[in-house]
Amino acid sequence: MSTSLSTQPARPEHDTAPGPAIAVDGLTREFDERPVLRDVSLRLGRGATLAVLGPNGSGKTTLLRILATLLRPSSGSVGVLDAELPREAWRVRGRVGFIGHDPLLYRDLTLREALTFHARLHRLDERASARVAELLRAVSLERTADELVRNLSAGMLQRAAACRAVLHEPELLLLDEPFDHLDPAARDLVSELLRTAPGRTRVVVSHDVEAALDAADRALALRHDGSVAYEGPAPGLSPGDARAIYTGRK
Repeated sequence: MSTSLSTQPARPEHDTAPGPAIAVDGLTREFDERPVLRDVSLRLGRGATLAVLGPNGSGKTTLLRILATLLRPSSGSVGVLDAELPREAWRVRGRVGFIGHDPLLYRDLTLREALTFHARLHRLDERASARVAELLRAVSLERTADELVRNLSAGMLQRAAACRAVLHEPELLLLDEPFDHLDPAARDLVSELLRTAPGRTRVVVSHDVEAALDAADRALALRHDGSVAYEGPAPGLSPGDARAIYTGRK
């Protein structure tokens, strides 16, 4: 941003090189027999950033929730970090950070308590307090640490969700409109927090076409019906073509 599986073929036992971070073949997801994603295929190498673009209802959030093991595909194959989903979801959950439309923080805990709870879920017991304090400072929420989550503004919750997503230093970040509700200063702080660490892979859903393409290595553009309009290197999709997909002209 500005300031911003298929199941892998069996490898010989002596070959321990990891496969792509994400490998999807023929993914379809239906709700009440209505396809939301249609025959989606993509590959994303480790350490790369994928921008996912498309109009409302094109299946962007559904794709992220499948990659995050929160939804099961209706058909097709999905691999994340060399694990086949949904069968091997347990191998992935502790290695992924997710920002969705809900901050996923207990509303009746203080912000510090809620983040500490998540840190302990990820077995950061001995350094949970220090890690939480470090992240709260990074997004200028240290003075809000003892406020109840339910009393926080939308912008504060978005910053807190970013802290939760990176608490355990995940290998893969799945980010659904991570800068929603943020003013420019807060956007800069969250952007820095989410910036790719060495080897970390990111999938970013965004309606900010230019910023998303500028920050990405690859792009996936979905049509209104959930089919793929473009999948390939980000420089191969112009902002103008991306906007044409939003309006149904491509």
